[in-house]
Amino acid sequence: MTYLAAPAATLEVINKYGFHFQKKYGQNFLIDANILEKIIEAAEITREDGVIEIGPGIGTMTQYLAEHAKWVAAVEIDKNLIPILNETLSEYKNVMVLNEDILKLDIGRLVQEKNSGRPVKIVANLPYYITTPIIMGLFESQVPLSSITIMVQKEVADRMQVGPGTKDYGALSLAVQYYAKPEIMLKVSPSCFIPRPNVGSAVIRLTKFTEPPVQVESEKKFFSIIRAAFNQRRKTLANALTNSISLVDEKGNGMKVTREHVCSVLDQMGLNQTIRGEALTLEQFAHLSNIL
Repeated sequence: MTYLAAPAATLEVINKYGFHFQKKYGQNFLIDANILEKIIEAAEITREDGVIEIGPGIGTMTQYLAEHAKWVAAVEIDKNLIPILNETLSEYKNVMVLNEDILKLDIGRLVQEKNSGRPVKIVANLPYYITTPIIMGLFESQVPLSSITIMVQKEVADRMQVGPGTKDYGALSLAVQYYAKPEIMLKVSPSCFIPRPNVGSAVIRLTKFTEPPVQVESEKKFFSIIRAAFNQRRKTLANALTNSISLVDEKGNGMKVTREHVCSVLDQMGLNQTIRGEALTLEQFAHLSNIL
């Protein structure tokens, strides 16, 4: 068995297949075995687990996952990597390689077929440009999953776990914290990848809640209020919500609110009328959404 978690082994595979990195897919391959072991540990993978890996590349982390999990579905969008994966993973009978776009894949069906609908774990070294759509897609689609352990740009990991009053706090922080408990597990240097990214990375684990920590009457309305508050984050919350064209009600229909109405709700909540969205907690956004 040839493990790929070393620069020489990775370069050998890349050269053998004449593989070219594609910027549009944000490809950076991990070449540090120590980091890979820590990711498996952070994800708490056991022999009982079904795992979906997003963006396996040449199969470096897939090898480690296959040795710890019950089964692994490696979802790779780049068709040029499929013949490489079929070779590097040929010895693992518990791995299936899917040439699919994770944003279009019917993950619910996959989980039903492979895991009888029981929750799976997601593990990924995610391309930075598509981190948010993938995470939100997984949460919003209500796929049965227990955790998401991902390598992302350090800045994005920070954004997912911060609280109000910080510059990184925003719609992503609130959305992630509504669905899951975020914990940064380790930081990863650019030197651990081929090619080297220009930024530092971090591994963050998002442990999904069985029930959200706040109760909202309408998730659609709740998230539209959050988006409106941060689309114009330098404006007061009252102005941002009054000027927003993205507010929707529980049925997803467009909704308008007056400044007077928003201010009266803020008064009711004991908040200053000049407060900005970045100062509100998850609980306060839930309360605001329910009253509005």
